[in-house]
Amino acid sequence: MKTIFKLVLVAAAVGFAPAAFASPECTTKPQSEWLTPDQMKVIIAKMDLKDVKVFQVSGSCYEIYAHTKDGHRAEIYFNPVNGKVVEKNVD
Repeated sequence: MKTIFKLVLVAAAVGFAPAAFASPECTTKPQSEWLTPDQMKVIIAKMDLKDVKVFQVSGSCYEIYAHTKDGHRAEIYFNPVNGKVVEKNVD
């Protein structure tokens, strides 16, 4: 019985894991309407961030990993059409 219970818990955890790490829905527009990476990097440069480590496409978003001016790690998702922040996670 304990083995079955453990298997059910593992299956539930694996089933929910992709939802926990999914990027937000940032736009439904095609990539042809997105800002270029260079245009987006200009917008990011104007933010109060330092040490941008990663700039990538994640689902329908531009995503970066950086540090805030206070040194906290930040993961930020942007709408690639207008450059606005959709989600910001700071440690």
